[in-house]
Amino acid sequence: MVADAKDPNLSELDLTHVPGGPETFELAAKFCYGMNFEITTTNVARLHCVAKYLEMTEDYREENLIARTETFLVEVVSPSLEKSVEVLSSCEALLPTAEEVGITARCIDAIARNACQEQLVSGLFRLDCDSGSLELKDSCLEWWVEDLSVLSIDFYRRVIMTMVHVGVRIDSIIASLMHYAQVSLKGIGKPQIWNPARAYPCKGEKGQKTIVETLVSLLPQEKSSSVPLNFLFGMLRIAITLDAALACKLEIEMRIAFRLEMVLLDDLLIPSVQTGDSLFDVDTVKRILIHFLQRIDQEENEDCGYESEGIDSPSHGALLKVGRLIDTYLAEIAPDPYLSLDKFTAMISVLPDYARVIDDGLYRAIDIYLKAHPMLSEHECKKLCKFIDCQKLSQEACNHAAQNDRLPVQMTVRVLYFEQLRLKNALSGSCGDTFVSRKISSGLTSAAMSPRDTYASLRRENRELKLEISRMRVRLSDLEKEHVFMKQGMMDKTGQGKTFLTSLSRGIGRFGIFGGPSGGKYHKSGRKSRTSEGKTGRSRRYSVS
Repeated sequence: MVADAKDPNLSELDLTHVPGGPETFELAAKFCYGMNFEITTTNVARLHCVAKYLEMTEDYREENLIARTETFLVEVVSPSLEKSVEVLSSCEALLPTAEEVGITARCIDAIARNACQEQLVSGLFRLDCDSGSLELKDSCLEWWVEDLSVLSIDFYRRVIMTMVHVGVRIDSIIASLMHYAQVSLKGIGKPQIWNPARAYPCKGEKGQKTIVETLVSLLPQEKSSSVPLNFLFGMLRIAITLDAALACKLEIEMRIAFRLEMVLLDDLLIPSVQTGDSLFDVDTVKRILIHFLQRIDQEENEDCGYESEGIDSPSHGALLKVGRLIDTYLAEIAPDPYLSLDKFTAMISVLPDYARVIDDGLYRAIDIYLKAHPMLSEHECKKLCKFIDCQKLSQEACNHAAQNDRLPVQMTVRVLYFEQLRLKNALSGSCGDTFVSRKISSGLTSAAMSPRDTYASLRRENRELKLEISRMRVRLSDLEKEHVFMKQGMMDKTGQGKTFLTSLSRGIGRFGIFGGPSGGKYHKSGRKSRTSEGKTGRSRRYSVS
């Protein structure tokens, strides 16, 4: 180093460019003079790098510093996952020299290899955990999950990718990702998440945005993996707050959409961070719903048979669950005074009609919106109420709509008209006949279509038939409730019923074939008979109404 300086009057050396700095150079000098010091996991990476830099090879001395550090790495560091993580973490300040000498790659491979071995060893213990208590299951999680959280995001990404390559369990990798996110992203966006004036992430959050994008890219490729939904929604909220890349947010949204039928209402209530926007991020939920509908259509197009088109098919059941969830979500965001009509109607129109068996939930959400926004014009009210299908409202909803002053007059008239039509069909026993006949006729016309169009038409008609059956079940449930109420009313008048039966039995006895009454008694019994007949008439009129 002095010779390279080419300065005869040189009295000091600049050691800042030496790997590890002056402290590490001092340890190398002590080694040269035979002074004892201990090689540990905290200094072995620095000593190995400075030994490579100073070319302390076997050509100058047996068991030189390179050989001593190499022996420590092979015998002490590599067999231990914990020590490999410590050495790899210390390499952060030695870049790029640590990469050039290959110590980082060796530590990463050692971590992945030891994790895989730990997985095989703990396999039997995990089987015991599956049949044990919850506390025992929690203790079965790999201990190295917490150790990896000390690594930088770049080293952590390389470790996880190597673990996936060597075959570490997916659930262990997911647990590690969740713990790393919990440690490195703790408290991100919580104080500012409801502050609409904050539109851009602060300087200290730029590195955390990289962490979010990297962790999302490390999620398992399978969309149906066991990544908890609450973790995905947490990552989505943080990604929105930090203004992460669009590809990152779309990836999280598509993963949520793949299991949207399992989502809870509280998960969808994502606060908005845009200035002057509504309280909740409706656009994000709308995109998630669009991804879900695309997934449903893709599954139906890939299915060549009709077994999955039944009433209880998984795709149809998931669609109905999501329909109820979205209606509940609409009712939850409807009181927001900053929610525009266009955004609210756009959210309603995304969900197709066949996703709702009845429109009670949609009617409730629209009614709440009308109540929270009394300044809407008549035209805007009509535009909003056109999404409600009056034929898909239950008896209770129809009764409420007929007396709702917030609805347009045309809406109230439609409700009353279809209610009268429903009552007429129920009395005549022709409920659903016109619908079935219309479906049969449309099926005959579809015979002249191409096979692809015919299949699409039949699938659409089959979907409508399933919805009609579901609606008939709802109507049947309403009729059963009315029957129970009428029966209860009849039971409340048991006293009158007993009087009627007693008088009727006495009248029958007096007109029996075994004997006739006398003349005076006949007129008296006749008055009783007329009285009983009057009661009979009133009772019959009550039962019909």
